[in-house]
Amino acid sequence: MRFVDEAKIYVRSGHGGAGCVSFRREKYLPRGGPDGGDGGKGGDVVVRAESQKDTLLKFHFNQHFHAKNGQPGRGRNQTGESAEDLIIKVPPGTVVRDPDTSEVVCDLSRPGESFVLARGGRGGQGNARFKSSTMRTPRFAQPGGEAVSRRLLLELRLLADAALVGYPNVGKSTLVSRLSSARPKIADYEFTTLHPNLGVVQVDDDRAFVLADLPGLVDGASKGLGLGLRFLKHISRTGVLVHILDPSRLDKKRPKKDLDRIVRELKNYDPALTEKPRLIAMGKMDLENAEEALAIFRKAHPRTPVLPFSSITGRGLSELREAIWNAVSASAAESRQGGASAPAAPEKNDAHI
Repeated sequence: MRFVDEAKIYVRSGHGGAGCVSFRREKYLPRGGPDGGDGGKGGDVVVRAESQKDTLLKFHFNQHFHAKNGQPGRGRNQTGESAEDLIIKVPPGTVVRDPDTSEVVCDLSRPGESFVLARGGRGGQGNARFKSSTMRTPRFAQPGGEAVSRRLLLELRLLADAALVGYPNVGKSTLVSRLSSARPKIADYEFTTLHPNLGVVQVDDDRAFVLADLPGLVDGASKGLGLGLRFLKHISRTGVLVHILDPSRLDKKRPKKDLDRIVRELKNYDPALTEKPRLIAMGKMDLENAEEALAIFRKAHPRTPVLPFSSITGRGLSELREAIWNAVSASAAESRQGGASAPAAPEKNDAHI
């Protein structure tokens, strides 16, 4: 199924039913008085997060959502039927914005959360409502309330426990395919990952976490270069960031060059991203000069923990899986306590990037 994380929609609530003008006309009650009923309420347009949904694809084919109108009132004080609400189901993590001002209308981060996007018009009052001692035969009724229409932008931000970040073609997709049952596209050229992929990593029978493989980051991503903005927005809901380094790209004079560039792009997009718990892992340890690159990095930054692994040989995968789980568990515990997430490495050394 095609992954779509943005869509524009048009919604319109239902018009309220008009009140009725009617008079009782029975054989023995020639002047029975007004008996016009009220109109029914128009339907609301409601957006709701559903756990079964994982993409905004359907909104590319169906962009218009109109709730039904309320029924008009009838004689004998019969109230018109109110229209049912129109429920728009979206994946958890969907942000609804005003496309003109970018103002956030609602943020549905958890399954079951809902929000009324457009309220239906109220039903108009029938002429029976206006009868009084000075107005015995009101010959008017109230019209139904107007419908509300608006254009909106849906933006999906994936919910994941951990996310792999790094430059294109550093082995993120291969790693996800080894740790989970996800099967993202893998090739020997850059930007093979064009959209996020999610995989459930099973640590053991009782422990599991959701791992996201996000499109590769390039310099200037925070300004929209490459797939930067589409990539960066998904990180905001991720609990733990796992930086993947490629030993073949290591600069011997500046071993943390790639790492520093990635952190700079995260900070330029949203400074809060750099406060997330982070792990550093060096992949492709099956390459010829990988051990030398790892030794250079550790010598230059002895207080920065780095986890070596190889998705080809399987080296270090169990240790990396366990380390991610520990970081995810610690982050979740901090969130439940209402505190800020603690970094995965000590703060007062250069491991805190």
